[in-house]
Amino acid sequence: MSPKQQRGEATVEQVLDTALCIYASSGEAGLTLGAITKASGVSSGSIYHHFGSLDGVLAALALRTVGQLLQALGTALMRAAEARSGVRDVVLAYLEFVRTHPGEARLIHSVTADREGMAQAGQIRDSQEARLAPITLWIQAHQESGELAELSAPLIESLVMGPVVAVVRRWLTVGDIDLDEAARVLPDQIWRSVGRHQAV
Repeated sequence: MSPKQQRGEATVEQVLDTALCIYASSGEAGLTLGAITKASGVSSGSIYHHFGSLDGVLAALALRTVGQLLQALGTALMRAAEARSGVRDVVLAYLEFVRTHPGEARLIHSVTADREGMAQAGQIRDSQEARLAPITLWIQAHQESGELAELSAPLIESLVMGPVVAVVRRWLTVGDIDLDEAARVLPDQIWRSVGRHQAV
């Protein structure tokens, strides 16, 4: 990598780190181009060069965070020898990521991130293929072993992640859910929907 490319990557990371700090402290309303340039020292021209727009900064930040979350989930999953423990570990890893990264969690569960995610779902999935492929292979291996229900990998993913995402959104917005209780209850409840013993 050339020195120019290294400087460019460093600038991108600096802008994203600054944008995350602003988002975490002031929300989306406080995340303006002026706020980013003032806090980061990066010129607006450079931000436009690397991201195209303020929405581009938000999209890049969300994509980086999704990548970090998928890395944490994949690491937890690959450590599990059995399907049931894998489901438990993924649920717990997701909740722990949210607990320790509330700013990032609020961003990727926001209305803006949802809108961008729907508009660019294919591109986002393609960009995360290296992290998603091992998860798909893990699901297939545990279906072949007879542990997981014979459902498509996307459906298994949805049945596992759907309840967790719903709990996290409620925790972030309403605040009436206890993440410790969720960690105790969700793994077994989710396992009932994806274990082979529940297949019809």
